[in-house]
Amino acid sequence: MIQLGYVQMLVELVGGYVFLFIMVKILGKTQISQITPFDFISALVLGEFVGSAVFDPKINLLKILFGITVWGLLIYLTELTTQKSIRLRLFLEGKPSFIIHEGKLDWKELKKNHLDINQLQQLLRSKDVFSLRDVEYAILEPNGSISILKKQEADKPTYKDFNLKINKRMVPLTIISDGEVIMEHLQESGMDYKALIKQLNERNISSVKDVAYAEWESDKDLYLQVY
Repeated sequence: MIQLGYVQMLVELVGGYVFLFIMVKILGKTQISQITPFDFISALVLGEFVGSAVFDPKINLLKILFGITVWGLLIYLTELTTQKSIRLRLFLEGKPSFIIHEGKLDWKELKKNHLDINQLQQLLRSKDVFSLRDVEYAILEPNGSISILKKQEADKPTYKDFNLKINKRMVPLTIISDGEVIMEHLQESGMDYKALIKQLNERNISSVKDVAYAEWESDKDLYLQVY
């Protein structure tokens, strides 16, 4: 009887895991920072179906799969509806709030969103802003993150401000990671393996295994970090 119980639990865990994985793939992927309160609650309930059912002997695998399917279908239909209805989207996902407008704090919006000054300062620091006087607009997004527009005198100058030539930029390529060469990126950089080893030897590095991280950009030298 004990062995049968463990086998049943194993089947339910594996079955629930696979079905949850499939359901998440169907529903689509959302970054953690983009999850709205509704998405967060939906994910908790979806996982709770498996967690609770595994330890309930009255619930078998078919009931678990049925519960996940129905809840996943409800989430999917909700997502489709919010894409077509702006009102429902605002109701379920919320709308952005201007907590700083033209350099002035909106105390009503702060109170409405249950946000105090210390929490606001923490959010601003996450955007490299350490003084409220530097902020022209601050918007609290539905997912809890903050978007800011700095005042002109506090903003960093750009190449355009100085009438400098703007060169085309590209994403740096990781050539070596944890002592292993990423051949796809190496080929994309235009280097071959011999050229890479030559550059390492010029810096007194005898083996790729000694390199924790190497990054390549077209207009810069190879950036290295050794162990």
